[in-house]
Amino acid sequence: MELRQLRYFVRVVEQGSMSRAALDLDVVQSALSQQITRLESELATRLLQRTPRGVTPTEAGLAFFREAQLTLRHADQAVRAAQQARLSGTVTVGLAPTTSGVLGLPLMQAMRTRYPDVRLHMVESMSGHLTAMLHARELDLAVLFDTRLHQAQQATGARRWDMAPLLEEDLFLICARDRGEGPSNPRGRQLPETITVAELVQEPLILPTGPHGLRSTLDTAFARDRVAPHVVLEVDSLAMVMAAVDAGLGSTVQPWAAMGRYPDAAERFQCARLTDAPARRVNLLCSLPDEELSPAALAARVVLTDCVRELVTSGQWFGTTWIGTSP
Repeated sequence: MELRQLRYFVRVVEQGSMSRAALDLDVVQSALSQQITRLESELATRLLQRTPRGVTPTEAGLAFFREAQLTLRHADQAVRAAQQARLSGTVTVGLAPTTSGVLGLPLMQAMRTRYPDVRLHMVESMSGHLTAMLHARELDLAVLFDTRLHQAQQATGARRWDMAPLLEEDLFLICARDRGEGPSNPRGRQLPETITVAELVQEPLILPTGPHGLRSTLDTAFARDRVAPHVVLEVDSLAMVMAAVDAGLGSTVQPWAAMGRYPDAAERFQCARLTDAPARRVNLLCSLPDEELSPAALAARVVLTDCVRELVTSGQWFGTTWIGTSP
């Protein structure tokens, strides 16, 4: 027996007619009649008496009608109670610019759908700044890359926050497409599909500074291959990095998502994937410990993980591999 059947039966009795009830319920009359017949079969008793003027409840139908009305009122009250008690509060989430370009909007949309009463406070900043904000308890959640600080906190036994792996990103050498000769595009060169860290030794690079996760990953790869990178600009802003690359002032090493905010990225840039295994960026979901998180923040952490998994597994987040925990 379903609540839908109870609603149908109550409306038929109230209207005294199958046709009028079907019109009021916006269902086909044959479907409504079928549901009433199924209900009578389940109860093994006749509930309605059909007459040329419509339908009237039998004695059993009248008794059932009263109880069905009470059941429906209780069901409606349960829905209202759940809605009034639904999750609310504020959650602060930090994303790096490359991450927010892919994840930001889907996360906001998913939170609006699942938890409309939760106010989401989004912070976009470089990963080093986000790390400091998480340390200062100014963020509930953040997607970070610089694992050195996290390894240090584990070595000292200081439980500053919780961490969970999300995904690995391929890194790409990105330069301006052939738009004339410049520092990053001598003689209109064409990049190969792949490149190694060692081959970047003469590349004029535009990179973020040391405290940020991407630079940490690259410095580790450079040190492993004993490469002294030719850094021509240090810029702690993804928008400015990509603008400088677009203008031909140098090349950069970034994940594919760095080009995500350019609808015409294929016309503006060319890229070559770094094949060296250490030259990949691990994305970690970092949060305050569970006991410090509100129910809204705990829920947001689940939603963020679900969003990342969907973007990666569906191929919408190009150049990534899911390494998180399966649901």
